[in-house]
Amino acid sequence: MIKQVKEVLLFVFGLTLLAYCSPKDSKDSSQDLKQKQIDPLKEGIVEVKTRGMEFIVADTLYSGWNQLVYENESAEVHFILMDYYPEGKTIEDNKREVLPPFEIGMKNIIEGQMEEAIAAFGKLPEWFFQVQYHGGTGLISPGQTAKSTIFLSPGLYLMECYVKAANGEWHTSHGMIKQIIVLDSPSSMTAPVHNNSISISSTDGIQLANDPTEGNQVLEVSFQDQKVYEHFVGHDVNLVRYENGASLDTLQYWLNWMNPTGLRTPAPQGFTFLGGMNNLDGDKKGYFEAELLPGNYVLISEVPEAGKKNLMLSFTIN
Repeated sequence: MIKQVKEVLLFVFGLTLLAYCSPKDSKDSSQDLKQKQIDPLKEGIVEVKTRGMEFIVADTLYSGWNQLVYENESAEVHFILMDYYPEGKTIEDNKREVLPPFEIGMKNIIEGQMEEAIAAFGKLPEWFFQVQYHGGTGLISPGQTAKSTIFLSPGLYLMECYVKAANGEWHTSHGMIKQIIVLDSPSSMTAPVHNNSISISSTDGIQLANDPTEGNQVLEVSFQDQKVYEHFVGHDVNLVRYENGASLDTLQYWLNWMNPTGLRTPAPQGFTFLGGMNNLDGDKKGYFEAELLPGNYVLISEVPEAGKKNLMLSFTIN
């Protein structure tokens, strides 16, 4: 009998202890889990997806170094350009004062009415020319992922892609423009360790520090200067793999949006766009990552007549 009583008492004591400890242990475990959880945005990892005509990405980012990991799951070529807007201007100002002149001007170009196009672009507001470009990815083909690391100052940005649809209308007009706030609180990311360097300028063009090799490449892109070209923006760097027989003249023509079929879907055959570094001011640096396989490649700027400006550099991985 005594033995049975002891067993009952031990059982009750065990239940009491379990009831007393479990909530605390569960709470402590939950707190430990939360502490162990990592915020990718705080670490500077910014995941971006496009499935149609949109940017699926967080509305708020941290300042400092950020890596844009851009997965293009759509059927068209895209890019990311981060526009740093003047104080007091927002996406609504863009839609009201910037998009209409570009839409009308592009329509006029397609119809061969160049004087009317120039008149339309002349209606762009003065503040538009105060927009700063803080980098982004280069052009990226469907099914590809671009990785570019840029430095973001606190403020209001528009993430945009102004490639054109098959009907000649801007992707921005179809929804590929998103307002993003960058906080006055830095990410924990630092500048990447790179294994090759590119310098770019309006005078010396695109130059590589070393011959690229097969495998993973992390490239530092140093903008020695910047200028506004005929197409209202500056120079950038796009990495493109091309098949034997593909015409680089065709690529150059397509990269000039001011041509009726420039930057317009479909992209020219024989080319795969692998990202790069979008526009930065002079004396600024950005980074991008690429996996190089054997084949033909070109580093090229999205500017009119890139070859004549020394903003096109071909190389081969054997």
